[in-house]
Amino acid sequence: KVYDWFEERLEIQAIADDITSKYVPPHVNIFYCLGGITLTCFLVQVATGFAMTFYYRPTVTDAFASVQYIMTEANFGWLIRSVHRWSASMMVLMMILHVFRVYLTGGFKKPRELTWVTGVVLGVLTASFGVTGYSLPWDQVGYWAVKIVTGVPEAIPVIGSPLVELLRGSASVGQSTLTRFYSLHTFVLPLLTAVFMLMHFPMIRKQGISGPL
Repeated sequence: KVYDWFEERLEIQAIADDITSKYVPPHVNIFYCLGGITLTCFLVQVATGFAMTFYYRPTVTDAFASVQYIMTEANFGWLIRSVHRWSASMMVLMMILHVFRVYLTGGFKKPRELTWVTGVVLGVLTASFGVTGYSLPWDQVGYWAVKIVTGVPEAIPVIGSPLVELLRGSASVGQSTLTRFYSLHTFVLPLLTAVFMLMHFPMIRKQGISGPL
């Protein structure tokens, strides 16, 4: 009865039939699953990252200690952070392989140009996740990585110095920098990624999968 109630209002069966009856070209193989694996890694990242926000403290004085607490004291904290770390590496690797496969099969050509553009944006967002997340433990590696990365734009004429200060939140790397990177990593980047995924997937659904090599 519950199913019938929803079926009457939302026509769930018609939606399910449309999803399951989609034609899959005969040339599709495991390499065409790389995008789906990347999505799976992203969902794992969201789940494990959300779990760690209950314990992580984004301050220069407490960040490292809170990560230590997650790894040594919190129940299954070591497992959650380890899964987060390894799935992050897997997500980057699968994304690179996915882009390589799409390029080789001409997935960027007409009429899939916009699908390619949204995919490239998702690739940039994925790399940004890595850069911002690397700094959050605020250990020596994270600190100096942030200092180097945020210092790169300084070589740009005219706007270099203001851009560095915008990234760091001040003239030097400190609390403002960590706060900005934490906000980017946990809110801005996930939101943008979700938006571009919601653009990317319907395009694939509409235009179909690109041809074989």
